[in-house]
Amino acid sequence: MAQVAQPDYDKPDDAGEIRVKVICLGDSAVGKSKLVERFLMDGYKPQQLSTFALTLFNHKTEISGQKVSVDFWDTAGQERFNNMHPSYYHQAHACILVFDSTRKVTYKNLPNWYKELREYRPEIPCLCAGNKIDVDPSVTSKTFNFAKKHNMPFYFVSASDGTNVVKMFRDAIKAASKYKSNPTDIMDEIMQELENFELETGEEKKKEGEKEEQAAGGDAPAS
Repeated sequence: MAQVAQPDYDKPDDAGEIRVKVICLGDSAVGKSKLVERFLMDGYKPQQLSTFALTLFNHKTEISGQKVSVDFWDTAGQERFNNMHPSYYHQAHACILVFDSTRKVTYKNLPNWYKELREYRPEIPCLCAGNKIDVDPSVTSKTFNFAKKHNMPFYFVSASDGTNVVKMFRDAIKAASKYKSNPTDIMDEIMQELENFELETGEEKKKEGEKEEQAAGGDAPAS
């Protein structure tokens, strides 16, 4: 497995392609890595980050005609310590929260993971997944209010048989791409407002200059 340095997702995107980072959160053994592997099957390149004990899986795809390079980040077991290194959240564009639908404790721990996520990435889109529904299909008749409470999409999935896996990851990629194009973190909002203000101010000055020129031309005596 290749050793790589942590990518800089704030760098300008290559012409015609955007690069996004999608992270998965949840307790150990809920099936996060298996879900990523199920989605990617053989079409991915696992790489070990040289600085941290983390693995990323790169995937090339296309969303609405836009080429997208996606890095899915795997925790590599760090979640056993009940928190993640800040680098895991750094520059993330979307998150998938995963719990094991057959283990209630993993669902109860979702608020802890969500709280930590929002400390580092307050506004990125987040999806929620109940994995391992193949073990007990009856869980799909139950109501899990966590996702609804936090206004996030919810999916019953199975890394084993593939149920809803492609749908969930495609939605996550779309959300990440949209977020990168139109970020909603407060600092990004402020910078965007400043940029818009400068553009509007420039347009107003231009229009005022044109009006002054027209007025001057109208006052000029006829020859």
